[in-house]
Amino acid sequence: MPERNENFIDEAIEPVEGTFDTEMMATGEPGLPHEFLWRGRRVVVAAVVKSWRETGPCRHGSGEQYVRKHWYDVLTTEGLVMRLYFERSARRGKPKGPRWWLFSVRGEGV
Repeated sequence: MPERNENFIDEAIEPVEGTFDTEMMATGEPGLPHEFLWRGRRVVVAAVVKSWRETGPCRHGSGEQYVRKHWYDVLTTEGLVMRLYFERSARRGKPKGPRWWLFSVRGEGV
């Protein structure tokens, strides 16, 4: 859920090629993009404030838990705090759809 003074967005973002965090990818995590496009503007990540995972049960009844989403609160070079998430599986019906999403934004100039 968005926090107070947070604008709910939930729109796909387009990571800028070549800006993924390869160290994270080497550990099996999604490579958080250091730059992405949102509504036609380039956003640069200055720092990761917080990260966590969202899990859910196996969809085939095995009883195991699987990571569904990776969440990140990031600070941008513009001073905005953006909450991003990465979907481990593409949304149903869209096997090649976007995987990175901007959930919400806090700060001036949104």
